[in-house]
Amino acid sequence: MNELLEVLRFQAPKFGAELAQTAYQRGLAVTREDGTTLPIPITATPVILDAAEIRRRSELTATLSSATLKMADAVLNGSTADVLLGALSPLERSIVERTWRHVSRLATTRVDFFVNTANQPRALEINTTIPAMQGYSDIAARTFLEVVARHFGYPEKAIHALLTLNGSNALALYRALLDGYAIERKGQQPNTVALLCRRNDAQITELRYLAERFREFGADADIVHPDEVSGEEAFTVNGKKYDLVYLHLFVQRLEETPSPWLEDFLATVPGKKAVFFNPPTAQMEVKSTFALLSQAVADPELAEGVGLSADELAAIRAHVPWTRRFRRGPTIGPGGEKLDELVAAVAAEPRHFALKRSWGYGGKAIFLGDSVGTVPYNERVQAIYGAPLSWPELCERAVADTTGGGYVVQELVETQPEEHFVCTETGALPTSFYVDYSAYASVGLAKQPAWGGVCRGSMSEIVNILAGGGVVPLITTEVAQKLLMAWKAI
Repeated sequence: MNELLEVLRFQAPKFGAELAQTAYQRGLAVTREDGTTLPIPITATPVILDAAEIRRRSELTATLSSATLKMADAVLNGSTADVLLGALSPLERSIVERTWRHVSRLATTRVDFFVNTANQPRALEINTTIPAMQGYSDIAARTFLEVVARHFGYPEKAIHALLTLNGSNALALYRALLDGYAIERKGQQPNTVALLCRRNDAQITELRYLAERFREFGADADIVHPDEVSGEEAFTVNGKKYDLVYLHLFVQRLEETPSPWLEDFLATVPGKKAVFFNPPTAQMEVKSTFALLSQAVADPELAEGVGLSADELAAIRAHVPWTRRFRRGPTIGPGGEKLDELVAAVAAEPRHFALKRSWGYGGKAIFLGDSVGTVPYNERVQAIYGAPLSWPELCERAVADTTGGGYVVQELVETQPEEHFVCTETGALPTSFYVDYSAYASVGLAKQPAWGGVCRGSMSEIVNILAGGGVVPLITTEVAQKLLMAWKAI
């Protein structure tokens, strides 16, 4: 759909300000700790994919998520459990140790991909406790379609059908939560739904958007906070009992502001006072788990011991970049070659590798070998190690650093920046963006909801919304064709 993109690049200055303002008003924003908000940039140029490809990526995410749960369970049930548990904070570890055997269902997971230069999605990591951005993705796509459709003269009464055709991650999340609840409560449906998050959560505006959509879908839904929750027999906030709780809270946050009631609540899956999703699953998100998935492709004994299916192994082989725990010793390299000493091999070839702390948030401890000497690389190294480091020096520091479970090394996924028009409240400007693709899925449900994806853009190869990135609307080819036809009819 290059023709539509060319039209949008030409027209973006005319509707860009409205697009940015409307998206911000709907919740496309980051919230600071003091409660003030900053708009998240949105592009006037979308990512356009066939609906079948969007479904395929969600199915791939479901397969990788299932495999990740199997791998984490196998490690925790074996003699090397500390590989994962040792990465966690004390409270995270305590909750994981009490719950992991009972985790069989996740309402939503998210795998973050880069699409490489051969147009193949390559999985960089998995998010399972707070997959997030279901609301942001809907805000971006909905606002883009409404603003552009009106600008193109699309019939007003037909815009809702256009939105429906494009799909909704908020609706998929809602259905996943209800389906999961029905499994746990033998076919029942919840009367009340709580979206649990900390006060002034960075994504509180997204959660407000989700709560509004859930009410439209028919749920009695509210946002609640840890300091409000109590109850001897039920999950209660200000006298109101909630049947289903959607958890949007990292356990580490409870260490900052302890909540003994909530800590006890989270220690029983799927919940003794209410059903809650998603349970804290740091064991799946620790990047060492991802490294072991990659290793299983070259280690049949490991794959068999974990119980990985043929489909799961095929998905890992095709879509997970070579990833290993970063430690000294021999291993098999990205091309199947024997490496006598992993650290030395990585230190000698920075352009081919990325180092990532096994457990951490926000991309703060991710180092790309091909960015050595750049401002982002130097800033990250300085922030963590307090001094400038060359790549070999960084490798030596990283292999000795056990914080967050140490590091993993991953084969660098080659991707190219794309030209997009980034919108602000004053207009639209052409920008070179690295764009990732995140796909959603569920684990343990009888049927996958109609999940879609979300795309983020950044001038940095380490794409992160909270670090200054933006959201790129994701629309289907069919929807794009309808917009183009409307433009040509003017």
